[in-house]
Amino acid sequence: MEMERRAFLWDGLRAGAALGVTSGVWGAALPSALAGGPSAGLGSTPSSAFSPGPYGSLDGRTPDGHGLVLPEGFTARIVAEGGAPVAGTDLVWPLFPDGKGTVSADDGGWLLVCNHEVFDFQTPNGPRGGASTIGFAPDGSISGAWPVLVGSHSNSRGAVTPWETWLSCQEAFGSAAGDGNGLVWECDPTGGRPAVARLVLGRRTHGSVVVDLDGGHAYLTEAHRDGRLYRVALSDVGDPLSGAGDESGRMEALAVDHDGGVSWLSVPDPAGSFLPTRLQALDGLVTPMGGGIQIHDGVLVFTTGLDNQVHAVDLVAGHHSVVWDGSGGRRPLQGIGDLAVASSGDLFVSEDRGDMEVVMITPTGEVAPFCRMVGNAHRFSAVTGPCFDPSGTRLYVSSLRGRGEALVRDVVPDLDWGTGAEGRHVGVTYEISGPFRSEAVILGGQSTTTVVPASTTGAPSTTAANEDTATSPTVTATVTASPTTGEPSGKVADGNPVESETTRSPRGDGGLVTPIGLGAALLALGGALALRRRRDRDIDGS
Repeated sequence: MEMERRAFLWDGLRAGAALGVTSGVWGAALPSALAGGPSAGLGSTPSSAFSPGPYGSLDGRTPDGHGLVLPEGFTARIVAEGGAPVAGTDLVWPLFPDGKGTVSADDGGWLLVCNHEVFDFQTPNGPRGGASTIGFAPDGSISGAWPVLVGSHSNSRGAVTPWETWLSCQEAFGSAAGDGNGLVWECDPTGGRPAVARLVLGRRTHGSVVVDLDGGHAYLTEAHRDGRLYRVALSDVGDPLSGAGDESGRMEALAVDHDGGVSWLSVPDPAGSFLPTRLQALDGLVTPMGGGIQIHDGVLVFTTGLDNQVHAVDLVAGHHSVVWDGSGGRRPLQGIGDLAVASSGDLFVSEDRGDMEVVMITPTGEVAPFCRMVGNAHRFSAVTGPCFDPSGTRLYVSSLRGRGEALVRDVVPDLDWGTGAEGRHVGVTYEISGPFRSEAVILGGQSTTTVVPASTTGAPSTTAANEDTATSPTVTATVTASPTTGEPSGKVADGNPVESETTRSPRGDGGLVTPIGLGAALLALGGALALRRRRDRDIDGS
């Protein structure tokens, strides 16, 4: 039933795109900064103090029992912990939860899909990454859990497509010890169909991906110090990532001139069979360690980790801007990784390093910490995979190597980090509930918001007690690029990936910035939620 609903959704979205009616709710206004030049005053003069943000300062706030510092009125619970069964299910949650997304379910609940970033160089006896789903009932309780991608590795970030599948990006490409796929896998969040390698999206050290159905492209970041930003033409024949059609699969890389003007350079060999794709676009914009990426109403927003920047590309006007520049150690946003957006237009940017924070960038230009992970339980970790549930009232986020109860080596024998405290850094996924604001309207630079009531559903979970003494696990963090062959494969019932296409094988300070109207420019979440609610009512006949 669920897959029939998704087929219905895809047909409706394709018809809507032809009529130009799926573009979301903020298309009338574009960010003022996009018209002012490549940086247009953004990230210019560091402030001596952080902005408190719309939810107030974290200063003086006491960490909760999970080591999370949150604004007043917000609470967190654990929904999954590496090496432990997901509550009420038989699924033992895999290690190192990373990128996430949610889709709505027929019963009024929702599904949370999560990648697992276990690299192939860490597991010489076989890949142990992949992706898993947790089902939630309408009251927020957990209703089930299952794998949707196994036999894979280095599954870092990803994206929910407009037709509600999950794209899981492999960050490693061509490591000497593994199969080095460097692929993007399309997964069924319900587990009803096997994952399929979408070769049209190319082979490389994938950062993340987003699909713009209106514009007819998928956009991809590259997790490489000399990476590029790519776009791939979608198919208008059959499913959009099939590679069918005359123009489908055409890959291009972003180029930016000195005034911020945008153009696109051809990438003749998307598979990188003879030359890495970034070397096929030498004049393209270098995006060092490209990370999270989102889109709304023709404005693309993405992160680059090595230079600590958040970028915006107005795809309609053809203009590039820097939304946040964290160069020179400028805080509060450092070690940038992934990002999500609320229906208010607030960006929630997670730190791979830095201060282990989720930092907000508001439509009016405030930059403020929203969540901070503290204590030994979050040593050697990263904040990963922020995403909202379909209602916008719950934010999911993980501590990639947060400490749990299980031993890492009991989950993946290849990873023996010992039996002490540091041997339990398995990764933990949290759900944050509270009075998230919603439905921001940007009028003349002013932001008006309403407040979504805090969620009160969901049973609490427990965590391992923090231990104050610890030793660092020994981990090799180098991935080399030497093309190899061999693909994950397996049984449909297990959610194992199958490759259905012929392939070849290969990862400060500053409280306020200039008001930028990001709520008018960022992402399709508000429109997508409205579309989903309308679709569900139509299907239910109510």
